[in-house]
Amino acid sequence: MSLFSPTTVGNIGVRNRVSLAPMTRLRSSADGVPGPIVAKYYAQRAGIGLLVTEGVFPSAESRAYPGQPGIVTEQQAAGWAKVADAVHAKGGVVFMQLMNGGRVTHTDITGTDRIVAPSAIAIEGDTRLADGTKVAYPVPHALETEELATVRDEFVAAARKAVDAGLDGVELHSANGYLLHEFLSPASNQRTDGYGGSPEARARFVIEVARAVVAEVGTDRVGIRISPAHNIQDVWEKDEAETRATYEALVSGLAPLGLAYLSVLHADPASDLIQGLRRTFGGTFIVNSGFSRMTTRDEAVTAVDENIADLVAVGRPAIANPDLVTRWQKGADENEVDQASIYGGGETGYTDYPFLQH
Repeated sequence: MSLFSPTTVGNIGVRNRVSLAPMTRLRSSADGVPGPIVAKYYAQRAGIGLLVTEGVFPSAESRAYPGQPGIVTEQQAAGWAKVADAVHAKGGVVFMQLMNGGRVTHTDITGTDRIVAPSAIAIEGDTRLADGTKVAYPVPHALETEELATVRDEFVAAARKAVDAGLDGVELHSANGYLLHEFLSPASNQRTDGYGGSPEARARFVIEVARAVVAEVGTDRVGIRISPAHNIQDVWEKDEAETRATYEALVSGLAPLGLAYLSVLHADPASDLIQGLRRTFGGTFIVNSGFSRMTTRDEAVTAVDENIADLVAVGRPAIANPDLVTRWQKGADENEVDQASIYGGGETGYTDYPFLQH
């Protein structure tokens, strides 16, 4: 096999082993509706084997950023249907990342009277409102045990809406410091019920969400993303033994579900920790090592050639190069990413990057 050979994700064939990493782009309307430029952006990148969208909020309470799209209302679902149609017209495959922002937000962003988290522990620092004002992260509401079913069911309803809108599947965002990841870390989860206090208990809610979503839309349509020891947004996982135990418990609980894939963000995907999780999972495995720097063609090729992963998720190079796979196949030069235009800003730095001239 090679990076440019076809494979399957779940029961869906994909044309190569490159995946578009889910990346915050913030180009949707104030109502969280993805518009024509969002459809154009993903359709431009349909040559990538597996597209995974930016994080999409499954409830108003879970919205993390202004300009983030949702999958709650009929208008939002209709917007995503147009995205799916545009990608499929180009022969692409697209999964929607479902993301509950947890404590990484503010009530002036969500429009609700609270934000939620496993425990009432705020992030240090500020977030930005729609008008650019910086505000401190508030102390979140610690979800009561009986409230967890509601949050779980929001993921389930969102997955159903996504699949009904024509998306090929969904990815559960359990990484980067957002709600599901917050449950996994003892820094953000200090619960004393059955969902905290031990690696197995901290992994329990993520497993329950995955199981419920699989029951709704089918195992071949559900992937999950994790980021062990990423240490971002105050979700600290610095104790190596604790981190290993937590993620072993998580992946052991997920493995029987037969998910479409496990996607892992980690600086060293070849490490014993990550490859151990791969063996425990036993299914399609996607790696992304580029959170501190951009993944190069050679790194992606090597990851597949040396059987470190089945697919490689690529972020910023795919932003700047809508025809990235073609460029990599031909060994062509790449456009440079305009870092200043990644978040928001309409077409600029979004759908205006040039394609390779033949």
